[in-house]
Amino acid sequence: MPKREFSSEDNQDAATGAEKRRKITFDDARTPAADIAEPRVNDDYTVGWICAISTEYVAAQAFLDEKHDRPEYVSPNDNNDYTLGEIGKHKVVIAVLPDGEYGIASAAIAARDMLHSFPNIRVGLMVGIGGGAPSQKHDIRLGDIVVSAPRNGKGGVFQYDFGKTIQDQSFRTTGFLNQPPTVLRAAVNGLKAQYESDGHQLEEAINTILEKKPRLQKKYKRPDLNNDRLYRSEVTHLPNDELRCSVICGDDPSKLVLRPERPEDEDNPAIHYGLIASADQLMKDATIRDKLAMEKDVLCFEMEAAGLMNHFPCLVIRGICDYSDTHKNKEWQGYAAMTAAAYAKDLLRRILPSKVEAERRISELLRDADIKAVKSKLQRNENIEILNWLTPVDYGPQQKDFLERRQPGTGQWLLDSAEFQAWLKADQQALFCPGIPGAGKTTITSIVIEHLKIEFQNSPTEKPENDPFDRDSNIGIAYLYCSFQRQHEQGFEHLLANLLKQLSQDRTPLPHAVEALYKRHRNGQTKPTLAEMSTTLQSVANMYSRMFIVIDALDECVSDGCRGRLLSEIFSLRAAGANILVTSRPIQEIKEHFKGYVHALAIRITKSTIDEDDFDDINTMVSDHVFCLTPESHEDSTVSDNKKNAIALAEAHKTITTTCVTYLSFSTFESGFCPTDDEFERRLRSNLFYNYAAHNWGLHGRIASTLCCEVIDFLQHETKVEAASQALMAVKSWRSGYSQEVPRQMTGLHLAAYFGIQEAAIILLRHGQRPDLRDTHGRTPLWRAASQGHEAVVKLLLEKGADVEGKSNYDGRTPLWRAAENGHEAVVKLLLEKGADVEAKSKNDGRTPLSRAAQNGHEAVVKLLLAEGVEADSKVTGQYITGRTPFSWAAENGYEAVVKLLLAKGVNANSKATSQFIAGRTPLSYAAENGHEAVVKLLLAEGVDANSKATNENDTGRTPLSYAAQKGHEAVVKLLLAVGVNADSKTTGQYITGRTPLSYAAENGHEVVVKLLLAEGVAADSKATGQYHTGRTPLSYAAQNGYEAVVKLLLAKGVNADSKAIGQYIAGRTPLSYAAENGHEAVVKLLLAKGVDADLKATGHCY
Repeated sequence: MPKREFSSEDNQDAATGAEKRRKITFDDARTPAADIAEPRVNDDYTVGWICAISTEYVAAQAFLDEKHDRPEYVSPNDNNDYTLGEIGKHKVVIAVLPDGEYGIASAAIAARDMLHSFPNIRVGLMVGIGGGAPSQKHDIRLGDIVVSAPRNGKGGVFQYDFGKTIQDQSFRTTGFLNQPPTVLRAAVNGLKAQYESDGHQLEEAINTILEKKPRLQKKYKRPDLNNDRLYRSEVTHLPNDELRCSVICGDDPSKLVLRPERPEDEDNPAIHYGLIASADQLMKDATIRDKLAMEKDVLCFEMEAAGLMNHFPCLVIRGICDYSDTHKNKEWQGYAAMTAAAYAKDLLRRILPSKVEAERRISELLRDADIKAVKSKLQRNENIEILNWLTPVDYGPQQKDFLERRQPGTGQWLLDSAEFQAWLKADQQALFCPGIPGAGKTTITSIVIEHLKIEFQNSPTEKPENDPFDRDSNIGIAYLYCSFQRQHEQGFEHLLANLLKQLSQDRTPLPHAVEALYKRHRNGQTKPTLAEMSTTLQSVANMYSRMFIVIDALDECVSDGCRGRLLSEIFSLRAAGANILVTSRPIQEIKEHFKGYVHALAIRITKSTIDEDDFDDINTMVSDHVFCLTPESHEDSTVSDNKKNAIALAEAHKTITTTCVTYLSFSTFESGFCPTDDEFERRLRSNLFYNYAAHNWGLHGRIASTLCCEVIDFLQHETKVEAASQALMAVKSWRSGYSQEVPRQMTGLHLAAYFGIQEAAIILLRHGQRPDLRDTHGRTPLWRAASQGHEAVVKLLLEKGADVEGKSNYDGRTPLWRAAENGHEAVVKLLLEKGADVEAKSKNDGRTPLSRAAQNGHEAVVKLLLAEGVEADSKVTGQYITGRTPFSWAAENGYEAVVKLLLAKGVNANSKATSQFIAGRTPLSYAAENGHEAVVKLLLAEGVDANSKATNENDTGRTPLSYAAQKGHEAVVKLLLAVGVNADSKTTGQYITGRTPLSYAAENGHEVVVKLLLAEGVAADSKATGQYHTGRTPLSYAAQNGYEAVVKLLLAKGVNADSKAIGQYIAGRTPLSYAAENGHEAVVKLLLAKGVDADLKATGHCY
C-alpha cells in the first residue's frame, strides 16, 4: 500500500473546518514548539526514566514517539529537569541529574524527587552509559549494551565499594541490591528471544533519528571501529595527559588485546545480560576491573544505579563507552547513549500498558517497605527485651577484644589441621584442647569462633566458587568465655540462659518456645526453672540443621558444680547435630566427660590423625606450648591491601555517619533549640549518644565512602539542625546562660560547611538553601567553612556567589580573618583572589588577620598577607592588649620564622604595649619571659633595647632579664647578661618596689639562674621595698618556698640569715619564720646551723 501523503486538509476538523492541533512525533522531521501536544496531569505517567548526564538525556528524548509539554507542577524541593512523552502506549517521564552531580546519593535523591512529583510511576529505567568489563567469557565492545540481570543470587546490580574486610582475607562485597521488577525482567527475556530469532534493528533506529536530526550526527553517530581499542591491563594512559590514546598509547599490537571482527551474522552492537557494578567512584583501573569480572562475573561499571535499586526498583541499561581503564575518552559516549536508549524503547514496546498498570506504584512499595521496617524495628526491640530478660550478659565484646589482640597467622595450624577439618565437616563431633594457663587457649577460641562465623554465617551471596561448606543460615553458633573473675554471672543457670539467648537471637522470628517462656514468667516476675530452660534450649537447638558450641576456659567455671552439669547439657544437644569444642586446663573431671564421648577428637601436635586411644593419656594430646606458636613472617601489606583497608574504613565511617544522623533525626529533637541551660543539660542526660552524634557525625561523614540520604534529610530539617547545632557549639561553663550564647538559626548548609561535606553542600544549594544565609551571630556558611579550612566547600560557596567578606555582627571577624587565624593557607589564597579585605579588624580589639596569623605562627599565611601589602606594624586597641603588634605576638610565642618575615618588612622591633596592664612590654620582654632563645637572639642582633622596662602598675620597672629569671630560662638569661644588661635592675611598682632578677629567681627555686646572677656580682642581700614586701630578701623568698639548693647558694654568699621584713603586714618576719611556717625542714636545719635567732617574733599587723 503506498504511503499516504499528508495535506492541509488532514489538519482540519471535519465538522468545523477549523485547523486541528497536530501531535508531534520524533518520526516527524518538523518539531515546531506550537505543535507540542496538550499538557497531561502528572498522574498520567507510569514509566520513570532517569539519566545521569545531558548526553544520555538527549538520546532518551530522541527516542520518544511523542513529546508532551513540560510538567505544570513538581514538588517544591524537586530540582530535576523533566521531559514528558510517550513510547508506544506508555507515558514516560524522563529526568536528568543536575549538571556536575554524579554518584549514588545524587541518583537516589533524583529518584525520590521524581516519585514525589509523579506518584503514579510503576516501573523505572536507568538508561545511559557505562564502562565495559571485557573478558574471555564476555566479548564486550564499545557501543554494546549491558542490561542488568540477576546472576548467582545477585539482583543485577551490586555496590562494589560496600562491604567488609575480614582479618587475613580479601575485601568482601556485601552491597547486593534489589532485582528489577518482574514485568521488566519478563520483557527483557521476551526481547532477548526476539533478538535471537530475528536480530535487532537498533543501528537502523539510530541512523533514522540522525538522518532527521543532522545536528546530532557529529556527537551521536557510531565512531570509526578503528577507535575501539582494548589495551592490555598493564598498559596505562599517562595521568593528566589529555591527548588521545591513538597518539599517546598508539596501535602497537603488543599493547593491545587483539580481537577478530564480528561476523555479519552476529548482532552489532551486541546485548549482554548480567551483573552491573556500581559505586561512588569512576572505575579507571583495569586490574580491579579484571578481578571483579573474573570473580563476580561483572559486565559493566557505572556510578548511579546503586543509589536507585533499593529506592527506585528499576532496570539498568548501559551503553558501553569505554573499558573502565585509564584510556577513557568521550568519543563513544554519544553513540553508547543512543544504543542504550534504542534498547530501552524496544523494551517498552514489548510491555503491554495493562501489565504496567497492574504493577503497584513504586511510591507505595517504598511506603510499605518503610512500614515493614518500622514493624521490624518494633519486633527487634521486643526481641531484645526478651533476650536481655534471659540474660544481659553478652560475650561479643570479649570476642572482639580477644580477636583484635592476635597476631596475623596465629592459630592457622589448628584451622588447617586434619583433626579440625574433620570436626568441622562432620556432625556430632567434640574437640578438646587442653593447655596450661597463659598458653593462649583463649586466643585459639576467638580464632575458631571467627572462623565458624565466616564459614557458616555469611550471606549466601558471599559464597566463593568451589566452596566445600554449606552456608546454611540454619546453622547455629554459640560460645561462652568462662572466667574466675565473673563467677556471679557464670552459674549453670546463667550459662544455660546465654546459650539459649545466642541460639535464639539469630532466628527470625524469635523461636515460639522462647516467647512462650517469657510470657509465662514476665507478669509474675518469676524466673524459669532449670528444667524449663533445658527444654527450651533443646527446642531451639532442634530448629538448626547443624550447631557449633565453643566453650573457653571451662576449668574456670567452678560455682555450684556447674562444669559437669554444663558438659552434660551440651553433650545432650548432639542429637540436634551439635559439634562441641572446649578449651581448659587438663583436669580430670573434664577428661572423663570427653572419654565417655566416643566421637571426641584429640589433637596432638606431632600427629596428623585422630586417635581415640589418646584419651588414655590426655595430657599428651597437645603440648603445653601448642597455643603459643610464632607466626611465620609476612611481607608488608601491599598497595592492594591498603586499598581494601581504606574501602573498609570508609564504609565503617558511612555506617557511623548514618547511625549518628538517624539519632539526631529522632522526633524528640523536633522542639529545636533548648531555651535554658537546664533544658539543654536535661536533653544531653536523657540522650547519652546525642552529644557524640552532634560533634562527630560530620567528621565521619567527610571520610565516608558515600553520602547517605539520611544526611540530606537531616540537614533539611530546620529545628533538628538547630538542636544539633546547639549541642555542637555550647561548651559547659560556670556561667549561667552558657547554652544560650551560641548562635541560633544555623542551617543545614552551615553544618555542611562546618564539617566540610562538599557533596551535601552541593545538594543543599541545589535544594534552595542560600549561600549567604546568616545565623544570629551573623555568620555565614562561608565563614564556617573558612574557619575550619574546608577548601572545596569554600570554593563552592564562592562560585555560588557567597559574600567574601561575610563579617560576623557578633565579633566583626570575616572568613579571611578566621582562615588566617587557623592557618588555612589554601583557603586564605582563595579568599584573597576574591578580593577579601586584608585589613579587616575584629570588633572589640581591632585584631587583623595578620595579627592572628602571626600570633599562631602560621608562616605561609603571614607571607601571603604581607605580599598583599598589609600594614605589618598595625596596633590593636583591645582593653587589655592596646598597642600590641603582630611582631609582639610572634615574639611572645617564639615563632622564629614569622619574626624574621616581619623584621624583613622593617617593623618596629622595640614597639611597646600601652594598655593599663601591660604598658611598656616589648617583643623582647615577651620572648624572654617565655624562654624563646632563638627569637631573643634575633632581637638582640637587631639592637633592641635589652634593658627596656615595663611601665604598667603591676610590673613597673621590670626588664626582660627580670621576666626570664623569674621563669628560670637559663639560656635567655645568659644571652641577656652577655650583652651587658643591668643584672641588678629593680622594680618600681607600687606593690613590688625593689624586686631584682635574683629575688624572682630565688623565689621560684631556679638554682642555675641564681648561680649566673651571683656570678655577675649582683647584690645577694637586696631588699624589696613595696607595700607588702618591704625588707624581704632573696633568701626570705627561697626559704619560704623550701628551695634548699638556692638557700645554700645565698648563705654561701654571706647573706644576712636573720634579715627581717619591715612591711606593714609582715614586720619582723625572718627567713626561718617563713621556712618553719611552711614545714620546710631541710631549710630550717640550714638556717639553724647558721645560728639564726629561733626566738625572734614577728610584729606585723597580721601577727
